[in-house]
Amino acid sequence: MPEVAAYAIDSPTGRYARTTITRREPGPTEVFFDIAYAGICHSDIHTARGEWGPVNYPLVPGHEIAGVVAQIGSEVTKFKVGDRVGVGCFVDSCGECDMCRQGEEQFCTSRPGTVWTYASTGRDGLPTAGGYSQGITVEQDYLMRVPDSMPLEEAAPLMCAGITTYNPLKRWGAGPGKRVGIVGMGGLGHMGVQFAAAMGAETIVLGRTLSKREDGLRLGATDYVSTQDAAAMKSLRGSFDLILSTISDGIELDSVIKLLKAHGVLVNVGLPEHPSTFKLGELTGQARVLAGSNIGGIGETQEMLDFCAEKGISPIIEIIPASQINEAYDNVVASKVRYRYVIDASTISE
Repeated sequence: MPEVAAYAIDSPTGRYARTTITRREPGPTEVFFDIAYAGICHSDIHTARGEWGPVNYPLVPGHEIAGVVAQIGSEVTKFKVGDRVGVGCFVDSCGECDMCRQGEEQFCTSRPGTVWTYASTGRDGLPTAGGYSQGITVEQDYLMRVPDSMPLEEAAPLMCAGITTYNPLKRWGAGPGKRVGIVGMGGLGHMGVQFAAAMGAETIVLGRTLSKREDGLRLGATDYVSTQDAAAMKSLRGSFDLILSTISDGIELDSVIKLLKAHGVLVNVGLPEHPSTFKLGELTGQARVLAGSNIGGIGETQEMLDFCAEKGISPIIEIIPASQINEAYDNVVASKVRYRYVIDASTISE
């Protein structure tokens, strides 16, 4: 069985350290690939620090993974050695329930349900370990093909940050004639701006400060407004068809809901640690919709990657060695990264 170098954390207050983990030999329909890059998602931080509940340590996170196929099972038909591939937030599901048949494997309803890339239990009964490592074994049906024109380091964050924002914008009709707001200009938000603009929508960023205004306009936004500017926020009331909130540190729902037109939709993809409240009347009075969204299925993730290749969309990244994961976590929490850290997996064994 392949042994690969990895970085793991052993407690909510621990620090990442180098270790070795064992990956299973590829079964008949499985692929083992060498990981080239792995993005750091805020979900990794929430999980590693125990902010979303108990965790079985040691933990190897990472669900924004890109690399090159090194070995395939005897019945693999979708990939060959040397192919450029990616893995996102999950690595298995039943494949037979209604959700799986609809291409939304992230909502698998059969036990044990969706198998997440890390902090889950695989079909072999062992804990899953993610992309902060140098290789991974995955069923071929849960791999995405990275377009030839797309650098692997840019493909990695798209496996989560990309599909997390692409899915709700597409589902709720971002496009020509629509005004779309993006709350937050972080790892998710800067992708949402690009997608909404590329889909043809008038796109406005709603940020706590104007420090990232230049970036937002460069990525396709037509305006950038501070949510702390009461006059500007008031002037936008009732003007948005769709607002996508990407922040994970809480949101003043009432003030954002008021920005929607009648029948407008506020979609949350950020996952704040603490509960949020809102006045139900802000929804019912204008038949507005408050919704949530959670990544996307394998087929749609591939669609998103191809859309990015076609439109020239890419994340803005900072590549770091694995030895800087601890520092990177602190910077993400402090909003000091623009806009996604990506681990160079070749440094894991150094």
